[in-house]
Formats: sequence, C-alpha cells, structure tokens
Amino acid sequence: MEDRLKLNRIKDVLDSRGISQTWLAKQLDMDFSSINAYCSQRLQPSIKTLIKIGEVLNLDFKELITDKDDRNIQNNE
Repeated sequence: MEDRLKLNRIKDVLDSRGISQTWLAKQLDMDFSSINAYCSQRLQPSIKTLIKIGEVLNLDFKELITDKDDRNIQNNE
C-alpha cells in the first residue's frame, strides 16, 4: 500500500459525485494528466486552481482540502 500523504480531496469529491477526471479537465481547459496528478496526490494544485475547481464543482474550495485531523488519521493507518 502506498504511503503517500493525502492533501487534497479532489478525487474523493469527483468519485462521490460520479464525475470523471476527464470531464473536470475539459471544464477547466486543462490537461487530463494534471487533473490525474492532483487526484493521485503526485502534485498539489495551487490555491487559484483549487478555487477554479471549486467553482466548476459548485463548492467552496476549502472542501477540496483535507483537514489536519484527516491527515493524522491517515498517517496512523
């Protein structure tokens, strides 16, 4: 199992809403590879990008960020 720290919730939000990474990439006029890198935690989006993603998904960008308690739980697994 990969021991990568999870800093954003983009993949979780997309999965819960049944939205594909491809769809999000098209909405943001971004490459799929960038969205995929965010979803797999290989890269972290800038605040500006998080705000844009939040606007597309109609939610506050803060909901796309994992809070400290969630990170602590994951680190202890």
